[in-house]
Amino acid sequence: MGKKGKKESDSPRKETFEPVLVEGKTPETIVLLLSSTEEDILIKACEAIHTFADKGDENKVSLLGLGALEPLCQLITHNNKLVRCNAFMALGVMAIHSDVKNALKKMDAIPSIIDNLSLEENIVVHEFATLCLAALSVDFVCKVQISDHKGLPPLIQLLSSPDPDVKKNSLEIIFNLVQDYQSCVAVHELGGIPPLLELLKSDFPVIQHLVLRILQNVTINEDSRSTFREEQGFEKLMDILSNMEFSDLHAEALQVAANCVSDSESLHLIQEGGGLRRLMEFVVTPNTPEIQSSAVKCISRVAQSSENRKLLHEQNMEKVLVELLSVPDVSVQTSTCQAVSAMSVHPPSKDSFRDMGVIPAVVQLLNDESLILREAATQALSVLTDSNKLNAHAVYEAGGHELLVQQLCGSCPRTVANSAASLGNMAEQEVIRCSILSHDAVQALVESLKSTNTQVLVSTTHCLAELTCDTEARVQLQTAGGLQPLVNLLHSHHKDVLHNACMVINVCAGDRATSVEMCKFGALEMLQEINQSVHLRSSYSELTMISLLDSNLSVKYSLTGFLTSTDNISDGFYDAGKGCAGQRILTLEELSKQPVNQHRPVIVINTATTAEKKTEDDRQKEDTQPEPPTEEPQKMMDDVSLQLLAKKAKESILPLSDEREQFAALARLVSSAMGGEVEMEKLDEFPWVLHISKLKLKLQSNVVPLGFIRRGIYCHRALLFKCLADCIGLSCTLVRGEYNRAWNEVLLFDGNPCRNGRSSQPSRYIVDLMHQPGGLLKANGPTAEQYQTI
Repeated sequence: MGKKGKKESDSPRKETFEPVLVEGKTPETIVLLLSSTEEDILIKACEAIHTFADKGDENKVSLLGLGALEPLCQLITHNNKLVRCNAFMALGVMAIHSDVKNALKKMDAIPSIIDNLSLEENIVVHEFATLCLAALSVDFVCKVQISDHKGLPPLIQLLSSPDPDVKKNSLEIIFNLVQDYQSCVAVHELGGIPPLLELLKSDFPVIQHLVLRILQNVTINEDSRSTFREEQGFEKLMDILSNMEFSDLHAEALQVAANCVSDSESLHLIQEGGGLRRLMEFVVTPNTPEIQSSAVKCISRVAQSSENRKLLHEQNMEKVLVELLSVPDVSVQTSTCQAVSAMSVHPPSKDSFRDMGVIPAVVQLLNDESLILREAATQALSVLTDSNKLNAHAVYEAGGHELLVQQLCGSCPRTVANSAASLGNMAEQEVIRCSILSHDAVQALVESLKSTNTQVLVSTTHCLAELTCDTEARVQLQTAGGLQPLVNLLHSHHKDVLHNACMVINVCAGDRATSVEMCKFGALEMLQEINQSVHLRSSYSELTMISLLDSNLSVKYSLTGFLTSTDNISDGFYDAGKGCAGQRILTLEELSKQPVNQHRPVIVINTATTAEKKTEDDRQKEDTQPEPPTEEPQKMMDDVSLQLLAKKAKESILPLSDEREQFAALARLVSSAMGGEVEMEKLDEFPWVLHISKLKLKLQSNVVPLGFIRRGIYCHRALLFKCLADCIGLSCTLVRGEYNRAWNEVLLFDGNPCRNGRSSQPSRYIVDLMHQPGGLLKANGPTAEQYQTI
């Protein structure tokens, strides 16, 4: 401040003193001068503040602490242009510092700054006003204030300023604003695209870069793309791409180009003008890996729509991508694999890629050290093999299945998901499925079942649904401990995870041992809960529930109280009584370990294998119950009596030619084995309760073999009838009623089964096993209803 200020002579002074030279040697003094009412002093004070602040961040913070910011914010609205200009210079330099910027946000200075952006204002004011806004516009609240105070229109006008700094600052502000979609639309509506395109010719790279970054956001909007196209924007981009002097702009130019060709209408118009051909030529032109990678990413963006994929296929884009796979650069190979994935959604492209030898090349990339490249390669293979058996076989022939199994153990969730999806697509073919299983795929997939990544779970369960069609795979799944995490997925609220988990469980339910194990983990209870939910229930969950029950008839009978004529019970079946919905049915092993209690017994079917054979005469001479072996638990379950009954049923029932007589004879056999005919009026006197209690006591178990029962009522006799009928191939149902009632229903033709050349419908009958053994009661008739209820 050593310079002597000039004395103004334009307007007469009213001071009573002669002019005094003011010198400020400390920042504190200069800040105090900002409160002066004299314009000369204000001009010099602001100039001094600007000079001092421009020397470094420490000075900016010092001025902030001295309170310079508030008077400067007031002076940018001063009537004197020079005061206003110098105040903006000082404020602009200070605003670059983060502490000053934060303080400035609280002073509501943005409206005043925007007011000084008019074209009539001084260029220096424009420069430092936009510098202030550029610093502030990185903040979300400030961006909203700039938009709300109509800051965008003057900023777009300033794009035509003769000063490059004004252009640069304005572009920085606009770039920050267009991170919001509404501002992108506003830039187009305010006519911002033509001046932006004009600035692509700028001699300053920083301006060109900012323009391209803004256009990346603006051209997301369809109307903006239309205007961009009308203003020859794509052609200007291609001119940049064709000029190697602008190689630093190529990557950003390609990203704008990707937006321009993302919709089918734009791509068709660009193709008609030769733009697509130029783009494809640029893709294959030897260039820096970074540019080539960006170029291929552009192709991937184009291929996001079905119309565009079809057009690219017609332009033989597959051949271009095949050539790029041989480029020895990870970024180019990665982008190319991503483009192959995008293109392969189009079925003809899948075949083209196979014919051109892409699949072995992609498979080889699974050996690369780059995690990103392996992820892209697995993604490409998953799309290539989707619904395409020839491609799946090509991956298999290239040894891809073995490498994909190895990827299942990787740390990248997307790679694991893609690999599982590819293997699932391939496993549809038996020869490939067997080979996949031979490489321990199931073990790896079991680990993936424990993932928290949704896509990993979707792909893993899909793969398991295909693999577990094989018995060996189901064994491997159970051995590897995969059933529990699989059943746990029934807790998922993700539609695809739940759907696929149901599919795997449904396939595995075909194996009885596996089905029992899944039920032990609560699969049925979870499925019951799912099927009661309006949002989660589906045909798949209902089918899975049915499959589990069909493979676990003991649980099915307990929960539903009904077995169809096709539900053939066999050794290991047990009747644990009526189960409650949502409550797990205990296994026979668990029930066997319970101490003897007062509850109804668990009736088990298990024919003898080691006990001594008995003749029918011996059986008739037995007392009320056989003498069971009690030393060894496994022998306790041997049921020689049931075996003898089954043998007798085969010998005496099967020779009968009339089906009605077969049912009647079997009913009499069952009644005889269970204590004979019981008159309905004397049912209360029938000593079945005492008999069962003594059996439980002698066996020291709540589990009682069916053949041990000599005094049985409805529920025992109906179970025995169903058991023997299934043994000899007669069809009947088993239905549980209330209060120990149960019955069997059979279908029989009344009279001549054929009338007028047409088969008549069979009638349903209830088999009387208690009161008039062998009687067949018309279903829904009064006698049948009396038999079924108390």
